[in-house]
Amino acid sequence: MTEIEKMMTGLSYDCADTDIKDLHMRGKRMMWEFNRIEPDDIVSQHDILCKMLGALGERARINQPLCIDYGCNIYLGKDSFINMNCTLLDANKIIIGDRTLLAPDVKIYTAVHPKNGSERYTESGKLVTSTKPVSIGSDTWIGGGSIILPGVRIGNNVTIGAGSVVTHDIPDNSVAYGVPCRVMERQEV
Repeated sequence: MTEIEKMMTGLSYDCADTDIKDLHMRGKRMMWEFNRIEPDDIVSQHDILCKMLGALGERARINQPLCIDYGCNIYLGKDSFINMNCTLLDANKIIIGDRTLLAPDVKIYTAVHPKNGSERYTESGKLVTSTKPVSIGSDTWIGGGSIILPGVRIGNNVTIGAGSVVTHDIPDNSVAYGVPCRVMERQEV
């Protein structure tokens, strides 16, 4: 099994692996290019996003600046919108549904490191990392400054309040907020 396959299946992997470093550098170069395109050059922005992301739905938009790890593990649904200064650290899949909105400064993380500091590095000095995917359903709004942790699944028709730290799954048709984020009310559909 390759280190990329280990990364994508949630097993511990070697971050210093040549193929992973190459994929990471590809994502960083495309991010750098995207963030330097003139703000009104929508065609060039769309072209680079199509190359950088795993999928870009029809009429989906991303405001600059954007921060990513790889890019190729981000799947953005149609009519969705990611506002400025969002960070999507996609060492595993980040799937965002249709008509979903991410307000400014939203952070989505997929990398996991051991809780015990003595386990974070191997004896040879390699960083121990594994990953968990994140998914966000359709018709969902993630409020500004929210942080979504590895492995979280947020359902359809959900509102996450600004500044929330989402540590566990949030079901469909919910309004949730806080630190840690909790469901505060259910929405009628």
